[in-house]
Amino acid sequence: MLRVSRICSHACPHQGQPLDLAARPSLLQTSLASSNQEEASPPVLYEVKGNVAIITLNRATNRNAMTVELLEGVRDAISRAASDQEARCVVLVGQGRNFCGGADFRGRNKPAYVDHHISAGPLVAGEKGLAMYNHFLALMDLPIPVVGALQGHAIGGGLGLALCCDIRVCHAGSQYGANFVRLGLHPGMATTYFLPRLVGVPRAVELLLTGRLVDGTEAHHMGLASDVGSTPEEVFAKAMALADQIAANAPVAVRWTKRSIYRHLEWNPRGAAWDEANLQGRTSEMQDSREGVKALLEKRKPLFTGE
Repeated sequence: MLRVSRICSHACPHQGQPLDLAARPSLLQTSLASSNQEEASPPVLYEVKGNVAIITLNRATNRNAMTVELLEGVRDAISRAASDQEARCVVLVGQGRNFCGGADFRGRNKPAYVDHHISAGPLVAGEKGLAMYNHFLALMDLPIPVVGALQGHAIGGGLGLALCCDIRVCHAGSQYGANFVRLGLHPGMATTYFLPRLVGVPRAVELLLTGRLVDGTEAHHMGLASDVGSTPEEVFAKAMALADQIAANAPVAVRWTKRSIYRHLEWNPRGAAWDEANLQGRTSEMQDSREGVKALLEKRKPLFTGE
């Protein structure tokens, strides 16, 4: 488990130092240093500007993919924001060309993740998928609003992370979508729950069954995002403007309003995530899933057989 202190940026206001967002690296910049230097830095950064907590996925060279260290870093950052008395709103953003590229397929042969919040023993069936997704789903437990600054691609589980945000701003030139079926997998991260409620059932059925990706302009038009920016920097600026506007309001009224909105919707994405995890676990054991991932890594069209 990563220590929370590691995810605090060097400009953390708790250390009495001012923040300078102008000094942040370009959101399109994967890294000026080597990948080894990136690995030496925290996978997730945390900083506060005014009353807005900024959580940054910091593994650009690996597409901000869902590695164990990034998942744990996100959960630690969420815990930090929940207990941060200065934070009235959160902005979640990625570094580089991807907001979050989803599963880390290149690390598939690494030891399976263990989550003692689910079971003290070995995880079985859907528990494995849920153990991975729970770190991102924890975003929904934050009592304060979360604005997703989707400065880059958000695909598969990465889109699921974006959907856990209360408000989203996307990038016109980036791609967004749930491509699970193209990999021979059942969707996960409650995407079958979120998408119909955001874009309507017919459009959600089309996107989920085709695995089609859409650009930021189309994502905005269909209601997947509240706004769109022409550059990653504009996306971040718009997300910060929204967050600042929210943070300027009465904090208790904001928290309780968010709670009422979801409570009156009879909101149950975690139940959907559990159902999806079970079905995704079953499809992941099929030959079609192995073929789908292999084809993705080999950059070719998959040949599915239904086995």
